Formats: sequence, C-alpha cells, structure tokens
Amino acid sequence: MTTSRYLPHGAFFRDLNEAVDGYFESTKTSRQATPGMWLKTIFILTWFVSSWAVLVFAATTWWQALAAALSLGFAMAGIGFNIQHDGGHRATSDTQGWNRAMALTLDVLGGSSYIWHWKHNVQHHTTPNVAGHDSDIDIEPFVRLAPEQQWRPAHRYQHLYTWFLYALLAVKWHFLDDIKDVITGHIGTRSFPRPKGFDMVAFVGGKTFFFTWAFVIPSFFHPWWQVLLGYFIVSVVVSLSLALTFQSAHCVIGAAFPSGEGQREWARHQVMTSIDFAPRHPFWTWYLGGLNYQLEHHLFPRICHVHYPAIAPLVRAVCEKHGVEYQVMPSVGFALASHARFLAQMGRAPDAATVPVVA
Repeated sequence: MTTSRYLPHGAFFRDLNEAVDGYFESTKTSRQATPGMWLKTIFILTWFVSSWAVLVFAATTWWQALAAALSLGFAMAGIGFNIQHDGGHRATSDTQGWNRAMALTLDVLGGSSYIWHWKHNVQHHTTPNVAGHDSDIDIEPFVRLAPEQQWRPAHRYQHLYTWFLYALLAVKWHFLDDIKDVITGHIGTRSFPRPKGFDMVAFVGGKTFFFTWAFVIPSFFHPWWQVLLGYFIVSVVVSLSLALTFQSAHCVIGAAFPSGEGQREWARHQVMTSIDFAPRHPFWTWYLGGLNYQLEHHLFPRICHVHYPAIAPLVRAVCEKHGVEYQVMPSVGFALASHARFLAQMGRAPDAATVPVVA
C-alpha cells in the first residue's frame, strides 16, 4: 500500500514479498484457508452455538450458568479472532462470497462488519499508531495511548482504571458506537460513507438478530435480571479478550508512534508499530487467530493466519537483512505487563514520557 503518508515501496518491501511468495510457490500452498482452518471454523461456530444453547436452555444452577456464560464469551471472541477477522481481510478464500460470509459473523455477534472494515482495515491498517488517524488508539479523553494525544491530570491513574473501560468495550460497541457512527457518518474524527443497500440491510439485520438471540429468546426462559447478568458476564469476557489482544501488539513498550508524512515506507511503518508475542505457544496462536503474529499480519493481511508461523522466520530474516528492528515478546504475560507499563508511562506528564515518537 502506498499513500501520501509514505515513501514509495523500496527494496525492503520487495524482498519481503519475494520471500513470502517463494514460500507459497515452494510449498504449493494457497495463501487462503487450509482444510484445518475450515475445521477450526466449524469447531468454533459449534462451540458458540452449543454454549448459548446450554446457557439458555440447559443450565439450572448458578455455576452451570456461569460456566456456560464464560464459554460463550470466549467462543464469541474466538469467532472474532479467527473467522470474522480473516474474512474481513479477504484472507479466508479466493471466493469473495465466502470472505463476506465469514466477515458477517461479526454482525451475528452484535457488531457491524461494514463499520469494522472502515475502522480496522482502512484506518488502523493504513496508519497504525498514528494519532488522529488510527481509531484503535482513540479512547480520548479517558485514556492517552499516543504521545501526541493531549495529556490530562486524570491520566496519572489510567494504568489502574483503563482495564475497567476495556471490560465495557462490547457494551459500548453494541449499544452506542455502531449506531452513532452510522448516524453521524464519522468514526472518531474521520468521515466514512454510510452503509447503503445490502450493507444497510446487513447492519440492521445483524443488530436485530443479535438482540433477538442475546435478549429476546432468553427472556422467555429466564427472569430479566438473569438475562442482563448473563449478558454482562459474556460481554466482559468478549471485551477483555479483544481489547487486551489488540493492545498487546501495538500499545506496548517498544512500539513506535510515528508522526509526519512521506518520511518512511509503508512496510517499515508496519514493522515499527507492531510487535509479535508468544510465538512459541501453539494454543495462543490457535485461539488468537495468529494475532500474536501481529507484525506478519500487518505486512500480509490477506494471508490466512494459519500461515503466519511459517512465514515469520522469513519476515524476520528480511528485517535483519535491511536493518529493520523485528520485535517479539516471549509470552502473553510479558505482553500484558508491557501494556500495563505503557499505560503508566503514557499517564505521566508529557515531559516524563519516553515512548518513542518517530518523525
């Protein structure tokens, strides 16, 4: 990708593509989903439906309901990490109908695949960690996530209270953000085309379907307060799972927050602002849909995530060849701790902050 913000692609980008193209040519493997990915998709969707069915129709004790709610929350996050994310990036299949179908699983979860495209694919992936352009780091005025964002005295405590805000992400998403964005035609400070035609049908239909399975059907079998309590537990699990995963790859010690335009290549920008974590932990790679290989994902978002572990050494070798720092954190715990330190660092007065801002 080349925009006015970036210099033209150079040797670094060329060598990255040659290395990755060579891998797929030598292994005669498709860049899209493998049979294992399709089995994974079926498993996660079954996990989601069965958890909901147990919670609504089978749970008879509080501990059964709690277990089912936790399971449902993790299943929903798993859909987001694996199925919706790859589909939204057109990485699932060569057939765009399949990609669209997988992307629409977000609408089943109460979000909007249309708005996600503009917020994530266009804003975040084009300009990660650029204040005023990347909506993923825009939680102002409550949280300061970039050196160029305005500092407020309350930010001194953001390393303590931000976790509670993360826990409300899904609630805000379901009831406020998507609806507000469609009405205003803005995501943050940036405008986007409001959905029309099929996109508007999917938006309205998705919201209707979500509120039906999340609230209407359960209300026939349980008191209203139990339905709301169940929703709250599920939404907290979904919220923390999603927020902490994405923040652990960009808003951590060592990630850069570039400013200025036309001063670096797109590929170098992606590497500077993205950090891998827990690459040697197969469970996290499986559950997080390869998002622990965030650097590879940002360089090759249209490659299905099941291929990231194989191409990561190739990307690292090219980075070393060109003197581009390839950063990786050894575990999930390390990444979360780094994010906590980052929040504390960004909460200090600007003259005390040391997060790198690259001109």
